[in-house]
Amino acid sequence: MSFPIHRSRRLRKNEAILRLVRETCVSTDDLVYPLFVCEGKAVKSEISSMPGNYRCSIDNIVKEARECRALGIPAIVLFGIPDKKDARGSEAYNPDGILQRAVREVKSAVPELLVITDVCIDEYTDHGHCGLVENGKILNDPTLELLSRMALTHAEAGADIVAPSDMMDGRVGAIRRTLDESGFADTVILSYAAKYASAFYGPFREAADSAPQFGDRTSYQMDPANGAEAIREVMQDIEEGADIVMVKPALAYLDIIRQVRDSCRVPVAAYNVSGEYSMIRAAADKQWLDGERAMMEVLLSIKRAGAQIVLTYFAKAAARIINERQEHRDGIPARA
Repeated sequence: MSFPIHRSRRLRKNEAILRLVRETCVSTDDLVYPLFVCEGKAVKSEISSMPGNYRCSIDNIVKEARECRALGIPAIVLFGIPDKKDARGSEAYNPDGILQRAVREVKSAVPELLVITDVCIDEYTDHGHCGLVENGKILNDPTLELLSRMALTHAEAGADIVAPSDMMDGRVGAIRRTLDESGFADTVILSYAAKYASAFYGPFREAADSAPQFGDRTSYQMDPANGAEAIREVMQDIEEGADIVMVKPALAYLDIIRQVRDSCRVPVAAYNVSGEYSMIRAAADKQWLDGERAMMEVLLSIKRAGAQIVLTYFAKAAARIINERQEHRDGIPARA
């Protein structure tokens, strides 16, 4: 037997050794903060199912962007909430729409911060689906033109990265062609490549006012039972021009994150979604668990599974903890 020659506890006896041999860590560089932008001035309306998260008007989105930059968070992802909706989601590709104006304002105020934009029409349609609808059926190919127009208006407004989240077949290729032909060959595409039809999106749908008005999204989002299909989806999106691929949600799909990481050679992102956030917040509020420890443990698990980028509503809270730890170790002030 290896004991007592091999004693694993030797490498756990103090913090310095733990830091020396630690395999995985979470850095502020890994984090992306999602934000919901709405019309109006001085609006900051808390989302009831996502405490600590808000629908903000553009002036307050700029303040959030500045705070993220000060905390060392390198990127935000913006979701637009328009005042007007129609069957085609026309405000999604309006060059002067709510999201496009927000991008311009943020890039003007905080040019160093990366701005990622959600490319999907569900928040802009009166039916709440991610594609055009005809006789109760979600149409794939006609939707691609709208998604391409939407992504182009985002790039024209100054978005660094466009992130198609609709799960229509062929949308990455369509967007890549449109961007390239329009002089935006350098605009990055972060594809929601493996997006599952999950119960964990509930709070987001309240936040973005994007719940489907009939049926569900199982005809285009993935079956939670399938793993091999995720790799096919990821590889197809890479072939079509995706620069970064993402798995969504994260916690119930850590195995998928690992499979994707092992199968491809592009950066892998994961979305720590609204339901995952709200579960921990609710349990912490009831003092059923230590919220800060649970938050950091969850983010660590996503990194350990293989994600290099984590979209999370915990981004600001996690960044503060990371910065405080660094300040304690180095004896220098934290960034914010």
